[in-house]
Amino acid sequence: MSGEQQGPGQRLADLDEEQRNAAFDRLQARLPDVWRSMRLNEPDESVVVVPSVSLDRANPKPGAVNQAMEERYLFLLLLLRQPRLRMVYVTSGPVDPAIVEYYLALLPGVIPSHALARLTMVSVGDLTPRPLSEKLLERPRLLSDLRALIANPLRSHLVPYTTTSLERDLALELGIPMYGADPRHLVLGTKSGCRRLFDESGVSYPVGFEDLGSFDDIVDSLARLRSRRPDASVAMVKLNEGVSGAGNAVVDLDGLPAPGSHDERSVLADRVRVMELEGKSVTHETFFAKFEQKGGIVEERIVGDEVLSPSVQLRVTPLGELEILSSHDQVLGGPTGQSYLGCTFPADPGYAALITREAGAIGRRLAELGVLGRFAVDFVVVRTGGSWTAHAIEVNLRKGGTTHPFLTLQFLTNGRYHGDTGLFTTPTGAPKHLVATDHLEDPSLCGLRVGDLFDVVARTGLHFDPTTETGVVFHMISSVTEAGRVGMTAIGDSARHAQEVYDRAERILLDEARASVEPDVLPV
Repeated sequence: MSGEQQGPGQRLADLDEEQRNAAFDRLQARLPDVWRSMRLNEPDESVVVVPSVSLDRANPKPGAVNQAMEERYLFLLLLLRQPRLRMVYVTSGPVDPAIVEYYLALLPGVIPSHALARLTMVSVGDLTPRPLSEKLLERPRLLSDLRALIANPLRSHLVPYTTTSLERDLALELGIPMYGADPRHLVLGTKSGCRRLFDESGVSYPVGFEDLGSFDDIVDSLARLRSRRPDASVAMVKLNEGVSGAGNAVVDLDGLPAPGSHDERSVLADRVRVMELEGKSVTHETFFAKFEQKGGIVEERIVGDEVLSPSVQLRVTPLGELEILSSHDQVLGGPTGQSYLGCTFPADPGYAALITREAGAIGRRLAELGVLGRFAVDFVVVRTGGSWTAHAIEVNLRKGGTTHPFLTLQFLTNGRYHGDTGLFTTPTGAPKHLVATDHLEDPSLCGLRVGDLFDVVARTGLHFDPTTETGVVFHMISSVTEAGRVGMTAIGDSARHAQEVYDRAERILLDEARASVEPDVLPV
């Protein structure tokens, strides 16, 4: 059947990969018309949100965190400010109605009950740590129910988190196009693919080697790296599909024999066996198995007097237009300082224009290759004296940790980012800044329930204030009790003000949480 057209009465299982891709191409051809009709207040427009976390993680997340990751994009409920838009939002488990009400209450100029009537929350009822799209594809009856919720497939589209073949198949089952990168382009977002992309785009990136697939490849590449960078004291080993730094490792090159020495390779092998892994629960055995399975790269670790990790967010619209959306400074942590914890926005003006130019070159190349949707380019910037140099290190062809804070700010203020100045302003010209995290974590937070969190917000004035357009918006709320973790975006009038709002919210929340786990005296 390979190469044949999809016929009437065929099921997804009847189609091979080539036929599925051909059917997907036909479906995606409708997306420009859907895009043009958006925000025209059409009566039958709808969006289906499936925030499936289809990522190859070396350390799978527990159920509560997976559910919270799916709820991280509930800020999309703010799209219901469009008075006729209908939304279907799918999650693995049920979302507490109080969380839904919390987001709808943020809608400017909209009656929450009217927005709620246009929202359908759908729970699969399966909290196993697997991609949400996979769970949906296993349930034909549920897929049928979802199709019935789509008023007009010609004015509807699918919004995923990641875009793998699972999400492609889900779009085919629902009969609506998907706003996101074609899975056939995802190789461009692997660590090896990124290095080739950077080379084609003419931007600076670290010295290294890609398309590696074995322990011996790692050792050989480190030797080659040392021949090009004899003074290098540290190097990186990265899995092709590592996420949020968890697929990275650091190799200590200090004190080794001179490059090219007869015993260099054996000493390098010993260093690789004990290299420092970023993933907290990843073992060396697991890392090397993943490396052989998925491949990876070796590259120099950029060092200097001051080294920072900003990123630029862009998108290619269904009309082929490249748009610069924002720039952020990433807040990193973990054993080797490569795990994403949060961000500040906008990025430092000292290098914002520099990384925006470099990201633009990469974005134009992606647009030429036919990539669609939102993506981010991560950089390492190094200061030498009063000037900065930038090195591109990664492209994420998906929504990421900076997406929801920025879009929350944009939806709440109706403001926009100015790539030429690196500033974000509201329609009145007022600048806005944010500090955000997905990792406000403390064991004491387990003492708070969702209602307790909202009680703290109400009593202490942490809630976002639409009159001043400042305050805090929480996300990943459902993980507070089970995982002791919550996310938040603090919005202020300046970088300092946003940090003050963030620090106050963190202090109040942790104080309340610690008080909540203090044992009461026994009743008389």
